[in-house]
Amino acid sequence: MLKNNIKFIVFFIACFVFQNQSFAQQGTVTVDQDSDIDKLLDYKKDVKTVNLYKIQIYSGDRFNAENTKKNFLNSFGEWPVEMVYEQPNTKIQVGKFRSRLEADKALLKIKKKYSNAFIFEPKKDKK
Repeated sequence: MLKNNIKFIVFFIACFVFQNQSFAQQGTVTVDQDSDIDKLLDYKKDVKTVNLYKIQIYSGDRFNAENTKKNFLNSFGEWPVEMVYEQPNTKIQVGKFRSRLEADKALLKIKKKYSNAFIFEPKKDKK
């Protein structure tokens, strides 16, 4: 009978201890974040920190480059167009695509009208 009483007491104590531990993991968490972290995240979103892809549709003289730019804007108004002079040629470059896949999809549409178009990754400015 004494063994049964000891087993009962041990069982009762064990149940009481484990029951109290199940409620011990409640609480709240607050995060204090430096405001510079938000600035850093905004900077990372800046275009200069992201690999961009562009499509070149023309390279040649300035007069034909201007005509190509006008014609492109009439046909495809959804992407930004830049005219860049790299001696001795003026180049027409299209878009600022964040992924190669996005640039490939655009190239499929553009190649229907500009068969010599190609994708490239512009050089980054070194600071």
